[in-house]
Amino acid sequence: MKKARFAARRAVPLSIVWALAIGLATPAPAATLIDNVDGFTLDKDGAIERLNGLLIGDDGRIVQVLHRGDKRPGKVTYLLDGKGRVLMPGLIDAHVHVMDLGFGALTLDLSMAKSLAEAQARIAAYAAAHPDRPWIIGRGWNEERWGLGRVPTTAELDAAVANRPAWLVRADGQAGWANSAALRAARVTAGTPPDAAMAAVRKAVPAPRPEDRDLALALAQDQLLRRGVTAVADMGTTIEDWQAFRRAGDLGSLRVRIMAYAAGTEAMSLIGGPGPTPWLYDDRLRLNGVQISVDGSLGSRGGLLKTPYADAPGRSGRALLDDTQLRNLMSRAAIDRFQVAVDASGDKAAAMVLNAIGELSDTYKGDRRWRIERAQVVDTADLARFGQHGIVVSLQPEQQSADRLVAEARLGPARLAGAFAWASLAKTGARLAFGSGAPEHGPDPFAGIAVAATRQDAEGQPFGGWQPQERVTREAALAAYTTGAAYAGFAEGRFGRLATGLRADFVLIDRDPLMTGPGDLRATNVLETWVGGRKVWAAGK
Repeated sequence: MKKARFAARRAVPLSIVWALAIGLATPAPAATLIDNVDGFTLDKDGAIERLNGLLIGDDGRIVQVLHRGDKRPGKVTYLLDGKGRVLMPGLIDAHVHVMDLGFGALTLDLSMAKSLAEAQARIAAYAAAHPDRPWIIGRGWNEERWGLGRVPTTAELDAAVANRPAWLVRADGQAGWANSAALRAARVTAGTPPDAAMAAVRKAVPAPRPEDRDLALALAQDQLLRRGVTAVADMGTTIEDWQAFRRAGDLGSLRVRIMAYAAGTEAMSLIGGPGPTPWLYDDRLRLNGVQISVDGSLGSRGGLLKTPYADAPGRSGRALLDDTQLRNLMSRAAIDRFQVAVDASGDKAAAMVLNAIGELSDTYKGDRRWRIERAQVVDTADLARFGQHGIVVSLQPEQQSADRLVAEARLGPARLAGAFAWASLAKTGARLAFGSGAPEHGPDPFAGIAVAATRQDAEGQPFGGWQPQERVTREAALAAYTTGAAYAGFAEGRFGRLATGLRADFVLIDRDPLMTGPGDLRATNVLETWVGGRKVWAAGK
């Protein structure tokens, strides 16, 4: 009898160990106490609130936020002694491309190549290592990092791989590099316009199978959770992406919360039908609205500017839509209460979006939270307009770190005051949300917070910060990655901070991001990631 009782007592711990060993989330107990932590959260106004424990119910919501001196419950099903480790809210990446992040882990990554020759060597080695793949697919190249002064050519890609099609997307996703075999497969000729050529090659690339998408989603979630990201805004969700999200939700393997923005109004209607979807899978998935792009990026001279580029006087960027088309698309979404998120990198593109929002706000009343994504450069004369009509500005701090020299070359000194103008945008009353733009940059919010607070890169350059008047406080940067990003997706009543009734999404980390230097902040290690009161990732597991 004693042996039987002993075996029964051992059964639960062994099952937990086994679940962790095979990479599954630990089932949420009836009541979980996270105790003895050095914790903090942000309140609704962005102020820091210190805490040292959490009581979580069996529904994955916070029952009580515990402070020093608060009485602990006498009995709980599961107790975690935090051993004084730092606990903070789960981080939210306000602008990612989830499936591209996952597929990036399955294809050729050129983001670390420092020269054209190194890129060619990587491409040739990858092609040799994968002789069975009919196409060589990859992304991450950036001619600016190579000091090339131009985009790479078809002949230069042919030199690396010529026996089968190759298609490699630029780091910002705004341009592609194809070899001759890829151009032949897509029936692209010298007379094909650039936009049409990109569309033709993308169409010619073999579509991923559903099982490929499922694997890519699993890999993307791993990359996010290991960096403490518990929720994202997925920009450009296709119907195939949505189906992969739903399959993961049905199988219980959707660990990251996804606020989806459809890739255009057609995908929006196909996924959402008459309006935004309900929150699904315990607040893990919702179609919020639609992503619309007005222009390209500053780095590829695709950002639409009011006056020509300083380093290319004959060019002013690339308009993907005119004013009428933009208003029509925004109106089509707003009439059914889909949230609108518009990519606008250049100052003319930003002005177009501001004009459209001003006009449409007279028709579409209420809390719309119009989103402007990127806002790499804005005309200082337009700054005040960002504080009107409840606009949310979704920014990617690491873009400034990567493109400061590009911005100087592209804009010239006269327009730099409006480049990556985070503090100025915040002063208008616009709500800031921060993200990574992954896979353009790694989904590392701690690196983003460091850039936002210092305006310096990983090497501490430039000394004193680039355009240092546009720094934001560390608390403001943390808010933009938590409460601000939740607000940007209409999720502030569900997650984004640690408060009674909200989802218990938090991370345990190895240092206090409010008390450490910029270099140490970038080196922050996530020890555990919890979503909805369940441990979904742990270092070393």
